[in-house]
Amino acid sequence: MITGVAHLARLSRAGFVFAREGVVGLVDTTRLPLPLRAVISISRLIERPASAVAANRLATALTRLGPSYVKLGQFLATRPDVVGAVLARDLETLQDKMPPFPQDAAVRAVEAALGEPVRALFLSFGPPVAAASIAQVHRAEVAGDQKNRAVAVKVLRPAIERRFKLDLDAFTFVARQAQRISAEGRRLRLMEVVDTLRRTVALEMDLRFEAAALSEMAENTRDDPDFRVPTVDWDRTARDVLTLEWIEGVPLWDHARLTAKGFDLKRLACAVIQTFLRHALRDGFFHADMHPGNLFVDDAGQLVAVDFGIMGRLAPKERRFLAEILLGFITRNYYRTAEVHFEAGYVPPHHSIASFAQAIRAIGEPIHNRTAEEISMAKLFMLLFEITGLFDMRTRPELLLLQKTMVVVEGVARSLDPKLDMWLVAEPVVREWMERRLGPGGKLEDAAEGAVEVGRFLGEMPRLLTRGAVLLDRLDMMARNGLVLAPETIADIGRSQALRNRWIALALWMIAGLLGWISYILLR
Repeated sequence: MITGVAHLARLSRAGFVFAREGVVGLVDTTRLPLPLRAVISISRLIERPASAVAANRLATALTRLGPSYVKLGQFLATRPDVVGAVLARDLETLQDKMPPFPQDAAVRAVEAALGEPVRALFLSFGPPVAAASIAQVHRAEVAGDQKNRAVAVKVLRPAIERRFKLDLDAFTFVARQAQRISAEGRRLRLMEVVDTLRRTVALEMDLRFEAAALSEMAENTRDDPDFRVPTVDWDRTARDVLTLEWIEGVPLWDHARLTAKGFDLKRLACAVIQTFLRHALRDGFFHADMHPGNLFVDDAGQLVAVDFGIMGRLAPKERRFLAEILLGFITRNYYRTAEVHFEAGYVPPHHSIASFAQAIRAIGEPIHNRTAEEISMAKLFMLLFEITGLFDMRTRPELLLLQKTMVVVEGVARSLDPKLDMWLVAEPVVREWMERRLGPGGKLEDAAEGAVEVGRFLGEMPRLLTRGAVLLDRLDMMARNGLVLAPETIADIGRSQALRNRWIALALWMIAGLLGWISYILLR
């Protein structure tokens, strides 16, 4: 009870901020019961005048509420199945920018995490240059073999875990109540949404996981011509601190500086799209926050990505699904695109492939009648997910994260080259993957992987047979002797039954007393 009251107190503050920033004004009250409509009307009395014309009231409110709510908003931007496509697009504008915490607190955090004084770890340790909801970044210098090296030091916010835990517990409370009283809440699996957010935040608050993501991406992209990632300084990295190479490149949003340095913006736009598709298809591991602030161009003209806190993964099945869908739309082979959905198990088999292909054609044909700059892969996938909902395709979070990232990547590329032909740029990467994975070489790889799986299964056979024999022996013993319980279990069952009997007896006495009292009143 006390916990519930505490959650309600925290949530009441959020409700006040939402009302103050005009978020409740976005609610459609036509289908709400009269009491709720009255509450919303009253809450609008405290709305700020400026909120009536604010472009994104929800983003403003979430930013005011702090780090946990900013993360919630960013996460919900990847779940249009939960909040709807329009609200998800609005939340994509939410910026993870917070006021920095003091320099002395950052120094204490670094020293506690690495076990040495800052002056022994770094030649210099500057003030914060960027601050987000979970951590902030400082520029520092370390001694090198030939000259000093600049590094970026990412430091976790003090006490951030406790703040997130309190807010996430409140989100869980709301989700549980919503699922208990609302069929829509159960359909959207709100508890699952909050649990996924909790796991995501837990990974982000251990900076060693981000270092590991950087290391994995570096291995995957070692031979890529247009892309690289910063090098991790593992000696100065711990759970609360991440140290890596400082990037001196030009931010991808600064088109004037890129042009002044002689970089070809059209080539960079092509590199952004092909890099993203290469990571998603070839590696099944992609940077899921590729906005212009996280992308730089170094002096060699290579793209350099930073901030690997949010990553996406695609299993081989999802990669093939993505490649065949893109190729199907490029070649206008809608029937094959429909077949891929059924082969992947995304659409239940009781539906017709031909009918599904017809629905996909309704999406694809208008695209081929448009100019290159009007064609959007991200919009295509959004429409595709809407169509698949009519065919009982269950939401897949990894594909939604992919689609959300594609929206951002496509926007970055088009800002560099507004006339970019997305399909022409994507086709070489998609075809290369298809030929490698579905050609003779790919079939040999699949056969080898299948042989390995068969070998593992055969290796497990003796243990499985032994366990099966033991299980059969126990079932045979139960059939002959009946179910035998341990004495402790029998005692526990007895105590529980006795307690239950006492409560039943008490209830019966209360009912009898009530009936007697009623009879007495009636007979007077």
